[in-house]
Amino acid sequence: MKIQPNHEKLLYSGRIDWTNPVEPVWVFPCTSVKLRFTGNEMKVLVKNNHAYWDNFLGCILDGEQSKLPVNESGITVLEIPVTSTENKEHELLLFKRQDSCHELTVLGFEIADGETLLEPGKKPGRRIEVYGDSVSAGEVSEAVAYTGKEDPQHNGEYSNSWYSYSWMTARKLDAEIHDIAQGGIALMNNTGWFYEPNAIGMEYAWNKIHYNPQFGEATEWDFAQYTPQVVIVAIGQNDSHPDDYMKEDYNGERALLWRNHYKAFLETLRRQYPDAHIVCCTTLLGHDEAWDRSIGEAVTEMADKKITQCRFKRNGKGTPGHLRIAEAEEMAEELSAYIENLPIEGWE
Repeated sequence: MKIQPNHEKLLYSGRIDWTNPVEPVWVFPCTSVKLRFTGNEMKVLVKNNHAYWDNFLGCILDGEQSKLPVNESGITVLEIPVTSTENKEHELLLFKRQDSCHELTVLGFEIADGETLLEPGKKPGRRIEVYGDSVSAGEVSEAVAYTGKEDPQHNGEYSNSWYSYSWMTARKLDAEIHDIAQGGIALMNNTGWFYEPNAIGMEYAWNKIHYNPQFGEATEWDFAQYTPQVVIVAIGQNDSHPDDYMKEDYNGERALLWRNHYKAFLETLRRQYPDAHIVCCTTLLGHDEAWDRSIGEAVTEMADKKITQCRFKRNGKGTPGHLRIAEAEEMAEELSAYIENLPIEGWE
């Protein structure tokens, strides 16, 4: 039995392009769909739009996680391995493991004839949104043999948003998440690693669905679809590329410009979300402390009680490579505790 992507018993989460209601497009990590079904057959039809790296989807069926490779282009039919035949009721969470190294169109689902979709449950009342880079996306998180070390050579197979500190934090808080995270991105255009040599910054990408020029024209997000009570801004890690001017000249012209842009970005978020708590941070990934100092200075100058800075015990000193699962767990534990201590209205 075929199931259209916009079936009422499919529970989606994430910043999704619904321009075509029967072909939703997934761009961001942590984007997901949850469904419960009877029977022992499940197929998912997707269409991939590939930019770089090998591309995989995440799959959690009845609590067991696996990764599903998708073709670089064209339609991929994903056969979900239903191994538990004793229980005819199953729960599936399908999610985007990676950032805009690819975009994915969901074309539909198939279950056995005579079977049915069940009610998937409800979304949490708590909502968070994260603006971040590769660490927020869970890049290289599964390379656990390299915990505390530089990254191994890879082609996308170790990246898994489920093990990002972002999604771990959301699960600890029992909150829905929109993870606006892109590997290599910095605050301003022409800095950072994403889409070099014409690098794109979060100032440009933050309000978009499609922002990677490899996939065509940019399109803007309708913010009426999702209003978080907590916004996490985890930017400042890639901004030292190609020059670590904050470390070299903290009071120089470029450093001052960055702090002004950072404050302007916070002001933009505040206008978009007048009531949200905005938590500013970086991560455990190695970087010079001057960036966190700049963030702290910007937050102080904002003089907004609902804009604060969170510094981790091993902030900027935890690892020279991307965060692996245990390090992301460490960050999520501290960040979720920090957020739970904020006086958040409607945080039930």
